[in-house]
Parts: sequence; C-alpha cells; structure tokens
Amino acid sequence: MAAYAKIKIFYISIGFWLILGVESYSGGSNHTLTIYPGGSVTIPCHYDKKYTQQKKSWFSEIDQTSTYTNTTEQNLSVIDHPDQSLFTVTMRNLQNKHTGLYYCVVETGEQPPIKTIYEPYLKIQTAPDVSVVNSSVSGHEGGNISVQCLYSSGYQNKTKQWCRYKDQSCYTVGRTVTSQNSSVQIRDDDGRRSFTVLMTGLRRTDSGWYFCSVGDALNPVHITVTEAEPGKAKDTENKLLTVWLPVSAALLLLLILISVFIWRWRRRPKQDEQQIRGRNGSRNNDAIYSKPEDPVIYSTINDENPNDAHKDTTTYSTIDNIPGSEAKPPAGGTVYSSVAPHQQQQ
Repeated sequence: MAAYAKIKIFYISIGFWLILGVESYSGGSNHTLTIYPGGSVTIPCHYDKKYTQQKKSWFSEIDQTSTYTNTTEQNLSVIDHPDQSLFTVTMRNLQNKHTGLYYCVVETGEQPPIKTIYEPYLKIQTAPDVSVVNSSVSGHEGGNISVQCLYSSGYQNKTKQWCRYKDQSCYTVGRTVTSQNSSVQIRDDDGRRSFTVLMTGLRRTDSGWYFCSVGDALNPVHITVTEAEPGKAKDTENKLLTVWLPVSAALLLLLILISVFIWRWRRRPKQDEQQIRGRNGSRNNDAIYSKPEDPVIYSTINDENPNDAHKDTTTYSTIDNIPGSEAKPPAGGTVYSSVAPHQQQQ
C-alpha cells in the first residue's frame, strides 16, 4: 500500500508540473491525432541527446498514469531508441475512452526536474479527420516512395502538409522542394479527399518519422530507407550491358566501315580526262559479221598508229560460230584467221 501511494504521489507531482507548464513542449502542442476505433498508433517522442541516460515516460492525463520506457503491455508499448534520440509509444485497440491529452516526459535531473517534450491529443473517431493508407513505408537508397494521406470533407479547405517530426520542417501542397539529392512533391486530389506525397532520390538520412497534416489534425508515418539491394543493382547493370554492348559494337563497326570507305575514296588515283578521251578516240572497234549462213565471225580491232613504240600494238581477234547459223564449219574442223596491224593511209 505504501508503494502504491508513493507511485500515486509521483504521478500527481508530474501532473502538477505539467499543469504549471514548466518546460512544456512548444513545437506542436496543438497536434491532434485522429484514430479509428479499434485501431493502433505509434507516436515518436524526440528528445535532446543530453537526456539519453535520463528516465523517460508516457503520461496520460485521463487516468493520471505514467509508463516508463522499455515497458511492454497488452495494449501499450513504450520503447526507447537512444541511437535515434527518441522513444516511441505504441497504443493498440484504441477506444473512445482513450480520447484525451497525453505527454512525452523526460526527467531532466536538473531544474525543473520534469520536461514535456511532446503533447499529442488523441481523438478516436469512426471517420478520422486525417488518416494514412500505410503508416510504415520503406524504400531503397536512390529510389522513390509515395504516401497517401486521407482527410474528411470538413478539412477539404485546410492547409495540407507533409512534415518531419524531428525538426518540424514541412512541405506544403502545391510546392515542390528539392534538396541536393532528393525532392518532395505533394499533389492534392479534392475529389477523393486525399493528397499524395512523392519522395524521390531517397537518401539514408531521409529515414525517420513524418506526419500528414491537414489543419491541426495529423497522422504519423515512419519512413525507412535502406541500401540498394545488390541483386537488383546487378540485374540493372546486366540489363544495361545486354542492351548497350550490342548497340555499341554495331555503332563501332559502322564507323569503321565509313572510315575505310572514305580512306579508299580519297586515295583513288585521279585519271586525266583528256587522256581518257584521247585513248577512247584513238581506237575503233569494228565487228564484221558474215552472212547468216557463214559460220565464222571476223572481229578486227585496229590501232590507228601501230608504229608508235610507246603504245601497245597487239591486236586481238575473236572467231566464233554464230548460234543458229545454217552453215557448217569445214570438213577439217579448222578455222583460220589472219590478224594484222592496220596502217592508216596518209
């Protein structure tokens, strides 16, 4: 009984300090979390690193009870995360009786001894003013994630924001905010009473707690950004190699062929047009055909200047049977042809 009374006195002292407003939280005292009946919610409570070793608790103004960190009950868990400088409160199977004001509290070990670091108000509603499709979303570094936030008709004209718990930085609907490597875009859909948050170019530092906010109502969302999967990165690399290697080889071959063609075209000897015309004009090709009944064709190629030592004086003659000729070759089967240079008469 004495121990019970001591605990009750401690709870009353906490309430007394909270009522006095000593070191009360000023970064979101009007935050209202709207939850479905029977639903659950996880609330982050950030604290200064200097309080890492100090006691922390979740205080309910409804029944004046406090639950210290690293406590797990049937419908309540309070877990400290010193590496992130926060503790989380998870409440499950929420009912109308849980509607009310709560406090994230740190015992500072100094004056004042109690510090309120967060003051959320929980409201259990059949149709929550603000809710989210997924309260936990994960993605890979360099990738994208999207979060869909829903709101009731009464909040249609309220300011809609996507905020980070840690530093209370917010992004407003209709604005695109881009940092060095990532960007946040928010698109509102009045017809469906929802707005979608798109985070692209994710970084590991983007991990943490955020909330969808419409007016003074909000709902928390936890974002987890992990390293890119080695398998997926390898698959992407293989796909790029499969596509680009054949294309690169084809382009290289085409360039080589074009280069060879240009090189040979430029090195082709240039012929003197006058010499070509002179050579063509100095030779006469005469074909003398015999009568159809004559089986022999005489062809004489005459060089107009056979005495020129610088020119080829060789004369060629082709003798052949005319297909379809009625004449027959001599009985001996031998055909003689005389070929001689033709001298031009002066």
